[in-house]
Amino acid sequence: MQRKTLGTTGFEIAPIVFGGNVLGWTTDEAQSFRVLDAFIDHGFDTIDTADVYSAWADGHSGGESETVLGKWFAARPGMRDKVKLFTKVGSDMGGPGEKGLSKGWISQAVEKSRERLQVETIDLYFSHWPDPDVDHAETLVAYDTQLKAGKIRAIGASNYDAGLLAAALETAENEGLPAYQVVQPEYNLYDRAAFEGPLQDLCLKNDIGVVTYFSLAAGFLSGKYRSGADLSGRKRAGMVEKYMTERGMRLLDALEDIASAHAAKPAEVSLAWLMAQKGVTAPIASATSVAQVESFARAADLNLSAEDLARLTAAGA
Repeated sequence: MQRKTLGTTGFEIAPIVFGGNVLGWTTDEAQSFRVLDAFIDHGFDTIDTADVYSAWADGHSGGESETVLGKWFAARPGMRDKVKLFTKVGSDMGGPGEKGLSKGWISQAVEKSRERLQVETIDLYFSHWPDPDVDHAETLVAYDTQLKAGKIRAIGASNYDAGLLAAALETAENEGLPAYQVVQPEYNLYDRAAFEGPLQDLCLKNDIGVVTYFSLAAGFLSGKYRSGADLSGRKRAGMVEKYMTERGMRLLDALEDIASAHAAKPAEVSLAWLMAQKGVTAPIASATSVAQVESFARAADLNLSAEDLARLTAAGA
């Protein structure tokens, strides 16, 4: 399995990152442990989560994913040393002042995440969303404090466009502050505008690592959703409906043809396409079963031809 350097963080990571949004939401604790064990056993080593996961679910308030991960680390002595751990700050956690990228909230949120995760240090800490009410300097000063305290090792930005990221990088250079080393954009065969173009160019120019989210378009690119009936009763139905278009069906047709030629699954082909894109370090993908983790391993070893890649790129254009 080919490993890639993650920007300027000094980390080398396996080519697929586990998406921890499912932990404690669509996957209970016992199943989460089984899936996480399988992920590591298959040679992967990086897990992405966020403080807010899974506040959107009935009866949840956020922190559920981090809590499951913390229990998993506690139950697996030595496991923390095998894993690169990402989490995020900035989403609304519900309490007064518990959102955004202010220095005061970041200092609190780091502690809350470390406690839930049961770790001393977070490997990569992301600004989850831009905060229009806080300037870049305040946020980067807050991260500088946490880096120097050894509570985080590197910083990243999620959902930043090229203009925001460039401004943050300029602030870091001008004021001698730490710069974002990784970005996390929404990017997949269907959703391309947020990354391709200026942001992709900026990342390549500045050696910024890229880990993509919604890498399988909420599961649509797995090929299991082709009609409204396929979405009935699914927790992700609201997210998948927007892909039920002529372009979406064209993509599924191309994916299924190429998957058949490689004795693979559409999801594996989708991930392999992402891994082949310029600037992409690794896609983030969620799994709720050991079988899905096994599929990740096949995707990591899948070599698509130039013709395959071109056909997929055209189908999703």
